[in-house]
Amino acid sequence: MTATPGELSPWWRYSLVITIIFGLTVLVWLAVRTYHFAPPIPDKVIGPGGVTVLTAKDIRDGQEVFLRYGLMENGSVWGHGAYLGPDFSAEYLHALAVAAGPALKQNRYDPQTGILTFTEAEAVTFEKQVARWTAYFVEPTGSTGLPAKYITDPAELRRLTAFFAWTAWASVANRPGKLYSYTNNFPYEPLAGNTLTADAVLWSALSLIALLAGIAGVLVAFGKFDFLGWKGRSGHVHPMMLPGVATESQRATIKFFVIVALLFFAQVVVGAAVAHYRADPGKFYGIDLSQVAPSHIMRTWHLQLAIFWIVTAYIAGGLFLASGLGGSEPRGQVRGINLLFVALLVVAIGSLLGEWMGVKQLLGPLWFWFGHQGWEYLDLGRAWQIMLVVGLVLWLVLLVRAMAPARQNLKQRQIASLFLYAAVAIPLFYLPAMFFGSTTNLSVVDNWRFWIVHLWVEGFLELFVTVMVALIFFQLGVMSHANVERVIYLDAILYLGSGIIGTGHHWYWTGQTATTMALSAVFSAMEIVPLTLLTLDAWDFIKLTESECGACELPVSLPHKWTIHFLMAVGFWNFVGAGVFGFLINLPVISFYEVGTILTTNHGHTAMMGVFGMLAFALMVSAFRQVLDDRQWQRVEKLVRVSFWGLNIGLALMVVLSLLPGGIWQLWDVLTNGYWHARGAEFMNQPFVRRLEWLRLPGDAVFIALGAAPMALAAIMTYRFTQANRRRRHEAIHVHSHLA
Repeated sequence: MTATPGELSPWWRYSLVITIIFGLTVLVWLAVRTYHFAPPIPDKVIGPGGVTVLTAKDIRDGQEVFLRYGLMENGSVWGHGAYLGPDFSAEYLHALAVAAGPALKQNRYDPQTGILTFTEAEAVTFEKQVARWTAYFVEPTGSTGLPAKYITDPAELRRLTAFFAWTAWASVANRPGKLYSYTNNFPYEPLAGNTLTADAVLWSALSLIALLAGIAGVLVAFGKFDFLGWKGRSGHVHPMMLPGVATESQRATIKFFVIVALLFFAQVVVGAAVAHYRADPGKFYGIDLSQVAPSHIMRTWHLQLAIFWIVTAYIAGGLFLASGLGGSEPRGQVRGINLLFVALLVVAIGSLLGEWMGVKQLLGPLWFWFGHQGWEYLDLGRAWQIMLVVGLVLWLVLLVRAMAPARQNLKQRQIASLFLYAAVAIPLFYLPAMFFGSTTNLSVVDNWRFWIVHLWVEGFLELFVTVMVALIFFQLGVMSHANVERVIYLDAILYLGSGIIGTGHHWYWTGQTATTMALSAVFSAMEIVPLTLLTLDAWDFIKLTESECGACELPVSLPHKWTIHFLMAVGFWNFVGAGVFGFLINLPVISFYEVGTILTTNHGHTAMMGVFGMLAFALMVSAFRQVLDDRQWQRVEKLVRVSFWGLNIGLALMVVLSLLPGGIWQLWDVLTNGYWHARGAEFMNQPFVRRLEWLRLPGDAVFIALGAAPMALAAIMTYRFTQANRRRRHEAIHVHSHLA
């Protein structure tokens, strides 16, 4: 089957479909295996003499205590969670290792009876740990950033300790028939025999071979086929995006971007408070910050605000570009956009308030539905999640209506269809966030949780943004529809081909098998392949801004200079943050020691802000330029220029002065003293570590004052200009009708 002249071969489409089907099939298979191979929760745990130490109900109720109090935003379990507090499972395991040593590797769980037998040392340690965690959550200085007397109920504290005991047992007891634990020997604890497994070494080496082969294959393809990448078009260039020319629907999206800028500003201010907790957890310039804004609610808001403002930017950007490509104004479209705006505000404000009320224990049995659900990144209550999906479905309906004319145009049909297919994936692949509850086995939860954290965000959201970026260049007239379609297909195949199965690199140590590690390590390493091409993309972006009309050979003026600048920043940070820093921590042989350290924070900041954040600002600035005339844009552009450099310089300073050196120092401590120590107060209270945390201040100051603040002002100014322009148009219409 061949393509007609000017059209792409249908094999591009077939290849993408095959890639997605194959990747999702493997991922679903791994999900099914999780239910079968997850660490068992024993019906009963008995000590010497048959005395019951704890039960399955104690463990599950303890998990609910852990979630209801938002403790995953203070510390972590199996390396996943927040990094201010300890890794609860690692600290409990260390206490066990001191008491019992390598004897802990023996698995005394009987699957026939559902009974786990504790040794004398394990039973005694459990009682000591109840006292240890009681002190941690009651004493004012015992916990990092939590309010004094946070958890005081002895029954809750005992159940919480039962949950910690189960996570520690699963991390050290050998999986039946294997020489390593349910968590592949994580965390690193030499006293208990938890050391790096042979599988981790083997699949790290094989994943490097896969990476080299993948890079070689793609470079050969790019060398042979010069039409790959972001290539300009020949012939006359006819931009469809003309500054100052916008539809009513496009103007209606500007208020979304104002909210984006304000949420972003709030997020970075909250983030500064979170960083201060690491530098000085006891006080904020003499004020006990934990009584006003505890660390776990601050970190919750920091993460949730980031997700809200970035997703809102993508929602608004999608509506803006769909209206431009469709070229018409469906009846009632603006009312639909305004309804969506209100719905998103309700979800954002309601969920943030609910999270605060949840950790304050003000919602009673409704905490999981309207309060703080407790799972990192998915903290908002289940009811708010359902409302978010409903809002995304409404957004999808608005996109379909706006795109209807483009789907009737032969040259635009394929682009419009790809745009809508990518948009459908946004609400669809958020649904796994609802596949588990507050008492679901932790391994099963982490399986579905990272369908959202990785697959939804880094997979399908990034695909949708790629489509939007390609659509911008198409509407600017510098890329033909065939080139746009080819770029979308190529990027989707490369990113999803490795990224779908690569989701599993989050599951190395969460109770899944070595099979999961093998597949995830190989495909996760190959995620670097498309990132190595970003240097080529950056160069292509530069060449597109220097386009000439293929017919008259005159330079093409592209007024969206700062949109292109932000896209080039995306290329840089994607390569550095997702590529270099991501690859640094994704190999099993490194991840075993590193997961849950500041190196993860380093990767998270550079990838989340540097990639998804800069993409959001590219869309925002593109919309600002489109709705403003040249005189108005000159005033806004000054703020955008300052913001661009402030954001990038501030982020770079954070990395160079604090996050990267702090992460390397912490990794060294893991190798030297064990994982529990590097995540504990003894490490965090070292003077050198404190100084590194204080060195976040210059980068944060530049990022907030010269990055976030100017962008917020630019958004507000743009909105005021559009409102003034709207009033003038209405006055002109009124005068014209009066004269007529």
